[in-house]
Amino acid sequence: QVQLVESGGGLVQPGGSLRLSCEASGFVFGGYNMKWYRQPPGKEREFIASISGPGTIKKYEDSVKGRFTISRDNAQNTLWLQMNSLKTEDTATYYCNVNFYANDYWGQGTQVTVSS
Repeated sequence: QVQLVESGGGLVQPGGSLRLSCEASGFVFGGYNMKWYRQPPGKEREFIASISGPGTIKKYEDSVKGRFTISRDNAQNTLWLQMNSLKTEDTATYYCNVNFYANDYWGQGTQVTVSS
């Protein structure tokens, strides 16, 4: 079955960096667009970035453009999110997502806290 496992979250100071990972299994990873979402405390889950199957098309939500980079390695079935210049408002639980046969699949999430 489809499984997504995020890792790499933690506590970081404003201006710092983190790299999130998402290990995927149960489907042909390279054949599907992948997405990152986040859910800030007390708010709805929101889209932040997507990448096409081959990795050639990337899209970002405006608030993270120029600071976050989505990437993937299809040989390793792994998705990444490099986050630089982190702000307190980036504090959230971060999730990777795949839409597989019209169903959305999510990992368990990884917590990112940006605080001094």
